[in-house]
Amino acid sequence: MGLEKLAAKVIEYNARLESGKASKIKPDDVKKVLKKLRKKSATIQSEIDGATSPEKKSQLQNRLGIAQAHIARAEWLLKEIR
Repeated sequence: MGLEKLAAKVIEYNARLESGKASKIKPDDVKKVLKKLRKKSATIQSEIDGATSPEKKSQLQNRLGIAQAHIARAEWLLKEIR
């Protein structure tokens, strides 16, 4: 999911929030998720460093890319809700 799609979801969320159908996202909750994502990213990176087979390295690099994308989205969301 790109940032444009995420921005659209935030707009939908704001509409649901105003109508009372959603609860407010707390910055501390996003920070907690960011901490977990960064830890997971570091774990994957250490697995990449220890991987011996090219297939395993490739698979781990894909997982790392996904984790980094989630981190970028979470950082963006944190800026938006402050």
